[in-house]
Amino acid sequence: MEGIESGRIRKVYLIGIGGIGMSALARYFQIQGMEVAGYDKTPTRLTDALSEEGITVVFDDNEGAIPEAFSESSATTHTMVIYTPAIPAANPQINFFRNAGFQVKKRSTVLGEITKSCFTIAVAGTHGKTTTSSMIAYLLRESGIECSAFLGGISVNYNSNLLTGGFHNGKKVMVVEADEYDRSFLTLYPDISVITSMDADHLDIYGNKEYMDESYRLFAMQLKPGGMLICRKGLPLNTSGMHKEYSASGDADYSATGIKILDHKYHFNWKNSRNEIRGLIAGIPGLHNVENAVAAIAVARKMGAGEEAIRKAVEGYRGVHRRFEYRINRPGCVYIDDYAHHPEEIRACIESVKALYPGGKITGIFQPHLYTRTRDFADGFA
Repeated sequence: MEGIESGRIRKVYLIGIGGIGMSALARYFQIQGMEVAGYDKTPTRLTDALSEEGITVVFDDNEGAIPEAFSESSATTHTMVIYTPAIPAANPQINFFRNAGFQVKKRSTVLGEITKSCFTIAVAGTHGKTTTSSMIAYLLRESGIECSAFLGGISVNYNSNLLTGGFHNGKKVMVVEADEYDRSFLTLYPDISVITSMDADHLDIYGNKEYMDESYRLFAMQLKPGGMLICRKGLPLNTSGMHKEYSASGDADYSATGIKILDHKYHFNWKNSRNEIRGLIAGIPGLHNVENAVAAIAVARKMGAGEEAIRKAVEGYRGVHRRFEYRINRPGCVYIDDYAHHPEEIRACIESVKALYPGGKITGIFQPHLYTRTRDFADGFA
C-alpha cells in the first residue's frame, strides 16, 4: 500500500470508525504501531471499546473537532484518511481532508490493499458470511493454522472483530468478510472464495437483483490463478463448473449427512467425494449454521486441518454476538438475540427455533434495519 509499506504513513484517521468493518481497521493499524483516531455520529459499545484501547473517537463532524495531530498541514504526507460509503458526501470532515490534500481512501480499497500480498480467504453473501468467516478463522486457528481475520461481527470466542496471527507455509493467511454493499468486494482477489447466498438486498444501491447477481459473478471471477471457489448449491453463478458446491443435504460436493437434534444441539457428519468426518456436534444451533459449518470445514480441509482438530473446533465454536445468541436459556424461558435483517434470515431463524423447541410458543420482536430494506422487502418480512 502506498506509504504504509514504505513507512511513510504513521497516522490513520477513520470517518465512520464505529462501523464493524471500520473499527477492525482501526484496531489493525493501531497494532501496526500507527497513531489512530476517528469520527462517528454517536457513541456505542464499539466506540467505547476503541476509546478504552487508546483510540481517540470524536462525535462532532465539524472539521474543528478533528484532533490537531491529524489535521495540521504537516500531517498530509504521513496521514491516511479512510471512510465508509455510509458517510454522506457532504460530511465536513471528509471534505476538509480532501481539500487539504490528504490521502483519502474508501474502506474496501484499503482492505483490498492490505490483503493483496496475503493468502486471502474471502467470504461473501447477503447472509451467512459473518458466521461462516468467523467459523473458518476459528477452525483454522484451533487446527494450528495461523491466520488473521477481519470479521463483520464480534466473535464470541475471541471477543473481537479483528484477529491477528503469524505466517502459515511462509505466507500470511487472511480471512475477510467480503461486503457486497456498493460492490466493495470487487477490491478483493482471493485464493479461496466462499459465497453463502445471493438473495436480493441493497436494492437502493443495485437497483435490481440482476445487477446484484452480476456483481457476485464478477467477484467469483476474481480468484487468483489456481484459486478455489466454494458456493452454496443452487446459486445463479453460471461459472461453468469452475466451483465446488456445498449444502446441508447430501447432494453436493461438500455436504452434511445424518443430521439430527439431541439435547437442543445439531449432530451431523461432513462428507466430500473422498472422505467423511463423522460425529460432529455444532457449537451453535440452527440448520443454517450446519450449512455454514459445511463450507467452513471445506475451507479448513483445503488448508490442511486434521479431522480431530476440526471435530473439536466445530463443537467449540461459539458464534458471533447477535447471531442466534442465547441471552437466557433455562427451562420454560429461552431468549435468543439474532441480527436477522433479511426475510430469508428471519425464516431460517424461526425454522431453527421450531426445530429445536417443537411445540413451544414463539414470541417474536422485530426491529427494522434500514428504511430502504424495510421498504423493499416489507411483504417478505411480513
